[in-house]
Amino acid sequence: MKVVVCAMFMGEFNHTIDAKGRLIVPSKFREKLGEEFVVTKGLDDCLFVYPLDEWAHIEEAFRKVPLTNKKARDFVRFFFAGAASCEVDKQGRILLPANLRSYAGLEKEIVSAGVLNRVEIWDKEKWEKSNDIADMDGIADYMAELGVSI
Repeated sequence: MKVVVCAMFMGEFNHTIDAKGRLIVPSKFREKLGEEFVVTKGLDDCLFVYPLDEWAHIEEAFRKVPLTNKKARDFVRFFFAGAASCEVDKQGRILLPANLRSYAGLEKEIVSAGVLNRVEIWDKEKWEKSNDIADMDGIADYMAELGVSI
């Protein structure tokens, strides 16, 4: 039996963003992201962070999307136009571009969360609101209908 090891991200880390827009990348995430990675607009008003190999898979998948589909074009613009390559400095920080900080409402308190194949960067208040889920049992039932159970 062959075991495939992939970069899976998990965990939640609280940090602050400085006045210049620099954010510490948790060392646990840096190990899997590498020295350079891609940050883009995510869903739910957060940022998505992908290692370069995962980003390459995403690019390949989107190359197959027909440009004749308006919703597909809109999503491709949303996802790729705001994307930025980020490099970690000697202090373990990245400089988040102003357009991405503005999109996600990142001002001071930040949460970096590992979510399977990506890291999400959230404004702390938005993160707490998004995780205040009253009907987790209902969501678990929905996930089971999708074929995912724990």
